Amino acid sequence: MDSSGRILQFDRNAASVLCPNGDALLGARLDEVIPGAHRPLLEALRAGRERTAMLAVETPVGGLLDAVVTVHPMSGGAPEIAALAVVKVPVPLADRFVDPAVIRRALLDDALPRIGSTLDLELLARGLMDVLVPHFCNSGALMLLESHIDADEGPQGPDGPQLRRMAIGFDDQDPAWDATFPTGESLVYPQETPHALCLESGEPVLRVLGGEGAARLASSWRRPPVAELLKGASMLLLPISSAVGVLGFFVCTRNVAHRPFDAYDVEIGMEFASRAAIFVESARQYSRERATALTLQRSLLPTGLSAPSPVEVHHRYLPGSRLIEVGGDWYESIALPGARVALVVGDVAGHGVKAAVTMGRLRTAIHTLAGLELPPAEALERLDSLMRTLGEREPHFATCAYVVYDAVSGRCEVASAGHLPPLLVPPGTASEYLPVPPAPPLGVGGEGPIVSREFTVEDGTLLFLYTDGLVENRARDIDDGLARLRATFGPGAAARPLEDLCQAALDGVYDDQHRDDIAMLVARLARIPADRHAAWELPAEPAAVRRARGLIRDQLARWGLEDMSYTTTLLASELVTNAIRHAGGRIGLRLVREGGLVCEVFDSSDGRPRIRHHDEDDEASESGPGPARRGPAGAALGRAPHQGRQSGVVRAVASVKGG
Repeated sequence: MDSSGRILQFDRNAASVLCPNGDALLGARLDEVIPGAHRPLLEALRAGRERTAMLAVETPVGGLLDAVVTVHPMSGGAPEIAALAVVKVPVPLADRFVDPAVIRRALLDDALPRIGSTLDLELLARGLMDVLVPHFCNSGALMLLESHIDADEGPQGPDGPQLRRMAIGFDDQDPAWDATFPTGESLVYPQETPHALCLESGEPVLRVLGGEGAARLASSWRRPPVAELLKGASMLLLPISSAVGVLGFFVCTRNVAHRPFDAYDVEIGMEFASRAAIFVESARQYSRERATALTLQRSLLPTGLSAPSPVEVHHRYLPGSRLIEVGGDWYESIALPGARVALVVGDVAGHGVKAAVTMGRLRTAIHTLAGLELPPAEALERLDSLMRTLGEREPHFATCAYVVYDAVSGRCEVASAGHLPPLLVPPGTASEYLPVPPAPPLGVGGEGPIVSREFTVEDGTLLFLYTDGLVENRARDIDDGLARLRATFGPGAAARPLEDLCQAALDGVYDDQHRDDIAMLVARLARIPADRHAAWELPAEPAAVRRARGLIRDQLARWGLEDMSYTTTLLASELVTNAIRHAGGRIGLRLVREGGLVCEVFDSSDGRPRIRHHDEDDEASESGPGPARRGPAGAALGRAPHQGRQSGVVRAVASVKGG
């Protein structure tokens, strides 16, 4: 058109839709052909940008069509051409499947490449049906063999191969389709039906059902509504095949108001099915690998959390969205002797089976190190050494936050290797992120040891550990996520149920289609009652052994545990004697009633006791700087070589049943 709206050029579709006599369009004004089109033309020319309007267009046969009219201003080329108008009108139903070229373009060129980018099998199935209906048929379904979807499903049952309806499509808005052919249904097609023939032969099957054909299908399927829904329909079954065989087929039907399928449709449909098979096979393999990794990861995560009686622990684990592979996030709560608990949250870099396997190795190592009661910093150094060993063949990296809480003293010791800071929520005050001394992630290595931080918490304090999937995503900066999390644990949070806090922390993450997996651990910390523990400090001299026995006998008498005095005093004598002979300095003695009776002796040495069993050679007992001493259970308690720590505490711990 020129600037006045006079039509200078038009295509054949415009002539067939807008004017009985195509030649009459040339020289006519746009608003004469499409009433109201002159206004968007003027707006487009004035603003230099396209304008769109919904207008009514009268067809040559006298009907009205709702048309989307878009006017594009044009510059350059012929000076008289000022604008281009694109008029989009719905194709009449009777003519929808007439032109094979239009069907081929809609089926193979426009939407299929975009749909093939997804690896989610259910999303892919719905996308494929949105292409088939309405561009190729009036109704359809995608059927896949259960044995190709579920690895645990057998290839064939006693009645035949089992298929699952992944998606359906229909264009008449009749709810009977959903009721008769429910999505997700598993079924076996009877022999001699077109569906069984297509599955067995791997070739397309074309049938014109008519009234009797639809009635026979309804009878064999025992579904009366099928007779009415498919009455007179033309049905085409398109097999989906890959290197492993026939995966399933598309069911395509056209009703009596449209042209039935012919050889051209079979050719176009098979080309569509061949391309779709590549996408289906990729999504099927991805779904299986993801299910394997998810099963492996869930089997490696803890099934139960342990902690001292006054400490309440709650956890949540949320796998990544379907668009993200399984990750390596994990959590641990491990009860330790002497009313202590180790709280751990970690995240292995990467996704998939390898990340899940590495996570399982780290969890096993964490349990071993926690059982040795290593301080958090030393435990993470051991993990770092393990990760570097695993990385000799293939690099492995992980972040980890490790906390040990003593429910007797209320002391926390925290260390972190590249992990996000824990959130501390004291009762009655604002929450804060703990400024833990930074250290590189596990497996990276770096100069200097990992350093921990110690502090005392009051009863009722919340400690929240989490992975980065909770506070970081593509649409939100990590600082915003940390601020949101801190607001979640605002005033009054320390008194709320832990389940409610976990749910509040997860609000808003479920809708993220690119969400990473999330692990979180929240603990309400509290001390054990004062009448369930006792502690003393002893000098490093021989008389301290007798003093320790007397203190223990008196305390056990107050607890009503006189029958345990002999065993406990004998054990304490061994531990205090070892501390005097091999450590020096002041000695701490502690009795704790928590899940039994625990006797602990502390000294100021940098070494760590090591248990040697009675069947070891005498040479093993000479590996330390001093002789080993036998305990009452037949085990020898010796001191390990110096570990290179600048300061620390050594605990020799033994538990006695009862109490």
